[in-house]
Amino acid sequence: MNARDRLIVGLDIPTIAEAEDMVATLGDSVSFYKIGHQLAFIGGLELARDLARDGKKIFLDMKLLDIDNTVAKGVEAIAGMGMTMLTLHAYPKAMRAAVEAAKGSDLCLLGVTVLTSMDAADLAEAGYAQTPEELVRRRAAQAREAGMGGIVCSAEESAAVREIVGTDMAVVTPGIRPKGADAGDQKRVVTPFDALKAGSSHLVVARPIVKATDPRQAAEAILDEMRQALWPANDA
Repeated sequence: MNARDRLIVGLDIPTIAEAEDMVATLGDSVSFYKIGHQLAFIGGLELARDLARDGKKIFLDMKLLDIDNTVAKGVEAIAGMGMTMLTLHAYPKAMRAAVEAAKGSDLCLLGVTVLTSMDAADLAEAGYAQTPEELVRRRAAQAREAGMGGIVCSAEESAAVREIVGTDMAVVTPGIRPKGADAGDQKRVVTPFDALKAGSSHLVVARPIVKATDPRQAAEAILDEMRQALWPANDA
């Protein structure tokens, strides 16, 4: 994959019209978009279908978690929408149900390990005894055993996760900030260059692009930083 195939722009934007304008502004610089809760509940699922029909790849960030049957039915429906990636929380029963439901489709299922907005204190408050890295490692191993397509984790844990999941699974990392950018509400952030060097396969970038004065220029700058981390054969 080249840099353009690895960059996922998060359409964390308040209206469908603004999201459509952003896609038009970014043009052919970006081929992969993330649609999450903010857009999903105001028409974003239709936008996702439209973008997929236009040849864009879509990462549907729904973070599913429910009883097995409900997860399975949701995955079946999303697989029929032409989506490229879908997230669910990396709980073993949910992952096994999702993998079974996605059989025969091209949908890549991603297990969310520990949110990048959470640190050790947040996990302790939620009742977890493990550190973020310990919990990420455990859930990465469980995702591999369940047959998931990839993992979502902080780029700080990418190297450890890559050791666990091997070379075939995707390692998708949000919380990416170009050098010198504001971390915002993310507590574990990494630059695009360092994330790829650590073993990430895909980078999710939202605010540094969609909130930029010139979004296309911001995207191109991030792509340039990513290209510096990739060997020439993978950046045609």
